[in-house]
Amino acid sequence: MTVHTLQIKNIDENWSLFLDRDGVLNHEKENNYILNWNEFRFYEGVLEAMPILSQKFNKIILVTNQRGVGKGLMTESALSEIHTQLKQVVEASYGRLDGMYTCTSINDNHPDRKPNSGMALSAQKDFPEIIFSKSIMIGNKLSDMKFGRNAGMHTIFLATTHPETVFPHPDIDLRFNSLFEFAKAL
Repeated sequence: MTVHTLQIKNIDENWSLFLDRDGVLNHEKENNYILNWNEFRFYEGVLEAMPILSQKFNKIILVTNQRGVGKGLMTESALSEIHTQLKQVVEASYGRLDGMYTCTSINDNHPDRKPNSGMALSAQKDFPEIIFSKSIMIGNKLSDMKFGRNAGMHTIFLATTHPETVFPHPDIDLRFNSLFEFAKAL
């Protein structure tokens, strides 16, 4: 499946946006997992970016690997609480998240674990208007970029946690320093 170079000017209300969580919306914990809402810290500009993105995109979907649950370091309930709070704060800032998909498996071959495309396929099943050729995956790791490519999406790399990642790169269409920087570019 060929993905053409992403032109920001071509994005309209028919496009969908897929977002990774840790390292995109919030600060990652070094060598650990965000285990509860008290540990969750938004990156500067994210809550200003979300309303802009919400006006521009038809669907905004969160896709996140959360291996901490599979390792028994946190419960599904704690993860659900983080995502409930996240959604409420985003909505209070006039943004939105239309769907949230998580893979808690520790098995790298699990179909839902990024870079595998299971979460994208689940989102498309729930929201049939999602067209992958008119979708963007934003992430901070090459596995996020590969996830986007595996589903036939365009990709945007955020240099929040891995600024050393080489660009240009075959799996990366565009690169920004933050979600807010991308939102301003729209």
